[in-house]
Amino acid sequence: MEELERLKRKIKNAGELQSLVKIMKTISASNIREYEQAVSSLAEYNNTIELGLQIVLQNTPKNLLTAGAVEGRKRLGAVIFGSDQGLCGNFNEQISAYAIERMNESRHKDLIALAVGERVVAHLDEAGQPVETHFCFCGNHLGITQVMLEVLVKIEEWRTEKGIDQIVLFYNRSVQDAASSPHMVHLIPLDTKWLSGLTERKWPSHTLPTFSMDADQLFSSLMRQYLFFSLYRAFIESLASENASRLLSMQMAEKNIEEHLSELNVQFHRERQAGITSELLDVVTGFEALAGKERKV
Repeated sequence: MEELERLKRKIKNAGELQSLVKIMKTISASNIREYEQAVSSLAEYNNTIELGLQIVLQNTPKNLLTAGAVEGRKRLGAVIFGSDQGLCGNFNEQISAYAIERMNESRHKDLIALAVGERVVAHLDEAGQPVETHFCFCGNHLGITQVMLEVLVKIEEWRTEKGIDQIVLFYNRSVQDAASSPHMVHLIPLDTKWLSGLTERKWPSHTLPTFSMDADQLFSSLMRQYLFFSLYRAFIESLASENASRLLSMQMAEKNIEEHLSELNVQFHRERQAGITSELLDVVTGFEALAGKERKV
């Protein structure tokens, strides 16, 4: 009986854990759709920024020459996107290892890093890359905007106070064949080939727009929007990848729980059958003993 009670408790606990895993699967799947939709909606925003840059650069091509000019590129600033929550497989290990490998390959004189997501910090520290500061995120899209603004402020501080002349982003992206794949984006300096491509692009209508404000101010404003967009997109794609990794982990956990539950149920039925057989044998033995006494009398 004690063994049966123990198996009942195990089956109950496994069932509760299975229900929790199913809830987390549902939440992760819902978050994936939400973040993927957010990534798609950013395409129009990015197109508007590029159209604005196209007009400014066509009127003031000197901005194209100064936008990506960096002497030496001896100081590198890295922004690594991880997670604040667990149960997402090797999500943080993967991006931290990729970031360390790429930063070592760059061989910059000075290197500084910040992390978005608390759990990736430990992996970077273990690999010998200290993190100057990290930002946490728990909330909705408004929370994402606030965190990215704080990151932008930190990047500007790096450039003005520490002379950082190159900024790169490291984050995981969702892919079809796997939950996530590490990715790197050069944020600063700007890609002059990309800017040149904007000036050569055909305008989508027959009428070219004009602007009345100072060209340098407009260019700087558009660049700030572009930098914010790049950070925001990287974070959104990282969040989508994080939830995809968590969904995969929950699917594997659910499969393991189902297999464990199946084994527990087999053990339970075997123990119960053994108990019933033992009780029947006790009844038969007792009956035979009583019958033997009656025959002797």
